[in-house]
Amino acid sequence: MVAFRLTSGERPPVRPSGPVPLPDERQASGVLTLAPAAPVAPPVPSTTDVTVTDPALVKRAVKAAALGNAMEWFDFGVYSYIAVTLGKVFFPSGNPTAQLLSTFGAFAAAFLVRPLGGMVFGPLGDRIGRQKVLALTMIMMAAGTFAIGLIPSYATIGVGAPLLLLLARLVQGFSTGGEYAGASTFIAEYAPDKKRGFFGSWLEFGTLAGYIGGAGLVTLMTALLSSDDLLSWGWRLPFLIAGPMGIIGLYLRMRLEETPAFAAELAKASKKEQDRPKVPLRAMLSGQWRALLLCMGLVLVFNVTDYMLLSYMPSYLTSELKYDETHGLLVVLGVMALMMIVQPFAGALTDRIGRRPVIAAGCAGFLFLSVPAILLIRQGSLLAVALGMGALGLLLVCFTSAMPAALPALFPTKVRYGSLSIGFNVSVSLFGGTTPLVVTALIGATGNMMMPAYYMMAAAVIGGAAVWFMAESAGRPLPGSAPSVEPAER
Repeated sequence: MVAFRLTSGERPPVRPSGPVPLPDERQASGVLTLAPAAPVAPPVPSTTDVTVTDPALVKRAVKAAALGNAMEWFDFGVYSYIAVTLGKVFFPSGNPTAQLLSTFGAFAAAFLVRPLGGMVFGPLGDRIGRQKVLALTMIMMAAGTFAIGLIPSYATIGVGAPLLLLLARLVQGFSTGGEYAGASTFIAEYAPDKKRGFFGSWLEFGTLAGYIGGAGLVTLMTALLSSDDLLSWGWRLPFLIAGPMGIIGLYLRMRLEETPAFAAELAKASKKEQDRPKVPLRAMLSGQWRALLLCMGLVLVFNVTDYMLLSYMPSYLTSELKYDETHGLLVVLGVMALMMIVQPFAGALTDRIGRRPVIAAGCAGFLFLSVPAILLIRQGSLLAVALGMGALGLLLVCFTSAMPAALPALFPTKVRYGSLSIGFNVSVSLFGGTTPLVVTALIGATGNMMMPAYYMMAAAVIGGAAVWFMAESAGRPLPGSAPSVEPAER
């Protein structure tokens, strides 16, 4: 028997022509075994061995997925920056601190149900398809956000108002549990192997765009409307915008076909006389424990630093450092705009040099530069704050550009949506969403204003350990899927 081992970029030696046996299933893991009766020529991949992507369809898939993420973070930006007004509308206790805590309590409730949403939508996406579930999550997100804009005030219906607000937030959180993992899976399975990082980076571009849109709209309304108008009806406008946004997003997602990887998985199930691929939830957990731990470690450093910069730092500037609120908000928005510009280029970089080097650079940067950056921010001048925040923002791009492509590559096609949903949302709920609360508590308990730096450094150590153990996925097929190429590579 003559055996050739094919690795990425290699070709077997040329042999005289002869019969060519079909490759066995080990080709998916990077090994192709040929057992000819006589010397053979190198095999030529057929359309069944390689997925040839449609560039126009890939771009549509990226737009549809990114819009859902933008909508999620539009709501996040609106809710964060209009929290004081919402407290007066729904929790009129007369105590501003109690109002704010109650409002953020309803906000935090969405994080509690995210893992539940992941456990429902993730396995469902592996069973009935990514496209159908992403359309469903889009409907639920839009409905939950739109409903907040319609809820009567506490003065109108009493205690029913905050209860309805809580219900709407739970709907949002539950649907969000299936959104990020599904969107990143959707893009990863559509994109060609050599450009998965570039196309995946647009998912976080949508995140930044949505947050800037939400925060910017609230800032504009605050400047244009009187306090009475904002309190009586103005606060509703940003939430009502979610309705048209949801319709547009749903239209884009309904126009898409199922991903090639899932379609191939469905075809395998049909050959075995099964209607749909069936994977028990237990198999998504126990069978993928190593990948799940890596996923949670990567998501931890990604989301701790993300929520630290985009959610907590505005409050840190105003409440802890007594920085001017308007200038603080403008600095954060400016940092996000800078990140948006860099994001696609950083995504393309992960395709050229790999996900691991880029993520590792981000971990190293937060480990060694968090303290200098926070010291700059604490100096208080506009230039120093901008430099410190800008440095943290550029380090965060190392994660936002690489994670949408790196995380789906941890899991095989059959369980990708479900396992990623569970790992991602558990980590976000435990570590990402709690970051502002934990850091505030640490500062209160110790009186040490450098706690944000130390917290990011601890997250960087955990993320660095995860990077050390993860395999490089740039330029390689997703586990369990055929190679995906552009038409020019065919």
